Amino acid sequence: MISHPHDALQHLPVGRKSRLIGLTSRTGGRLAILPIDQGLEHGPIDFLDVPEAGDPRHQFQLAVDGGFSAIATHLGLAEAYLPEFVGRIPLVLKLNGKTGVPPDDEAFSPLTGSVEDALRLNAAAVGYTLYVGSPAQDRDIAQLARVREEAHRFGLPLIVWAYPRGRDIEAAGGRDSPFAVEYAARVAHELGADVVKVNAPRHDPSRAASYPGEYRRLDLDAEEAMTRVVAVAGRTLVIASGGSRREPAEALEQARLALRAGCAGIIFGRNVWQRPFTEALELAHSLVATVTKGT
Repeated sequence: MISHPHDALQHLPVGRKSRLIGLTSRTGGRLAILPIDQGLEHGPIDFLDVPEAGDPRHQFQLAVDGGFSAIATHLGLAEAYLPEFVGRIPLVLKLNGKTGVPPDDEAFSPLTGSVEDALRLNAAAVGYTLYVGSPAQDRDIAQLARVREEAHRFGLPLIVWAYPRGRDIEAAGGRDSPFAVEYAARVAHELGADVVKVNAPRHDPSRAASYPGEYRRLDLDAEEAMTRVVAVAGRTLVIASGGSRREPAEALEQARLALRAGCAGIIFGRNVWQRPFTEALELAHSLVATVTKGT
């Protein structure tokens, strides 16, 4: 396990290393990213109870005022809203995505942007969603390889959203099992990710009998489970997803647990912006302060 995120950057070429250091300069050498790709991935259902969250300016302003390391978004929102915030918040451009309408049995996200788009928008990094274990993973891995090759050629860090998905993952204990999340983190590491986003692993005793091999014998608490994920990710930095909206105290504890487990930061979206602005900003300040202090 690394003692500080920058310790894991020593092997990187200058371009990727300098951009990652730049991304963490305001947040104590760690990452605090605000993702706003849910309008594509989930649809407007995420805005129904907080209508102002349907305006991307809500999230961009939160990212700036909250002191986040970066905002992660797809091409359309970046082109439409980033000009108003140029120089105030770094961009992570998501390069693939899908709607939430089809089932995840054979999940696959096609490209929605390019590395050229990222360079044109002066993005600090690119993001890619990889569905580990999906029957479509052959196309997915090949598509990721092309993105990685081009991004690294131009010195852009690659952040992989590593999501276990598909019918075979469900048969092996589910997408949030320690087996699935550890496997996803390791795949991202072996495929060249500089940073990997993972959901928090959860040991479910009721499904443990379906876990593969020795995973059936494990009995892990939340911090132990996340610590194992960080370990298998090697020199790839791990950032923890916030998932669905929680009470502020629970969201803060979720961030603290990730940091105690050795994560290089957090990537919290709905947990922050799916609230009225004043309430969201208060939570953002607390989360970013927690990441910056590292506890």
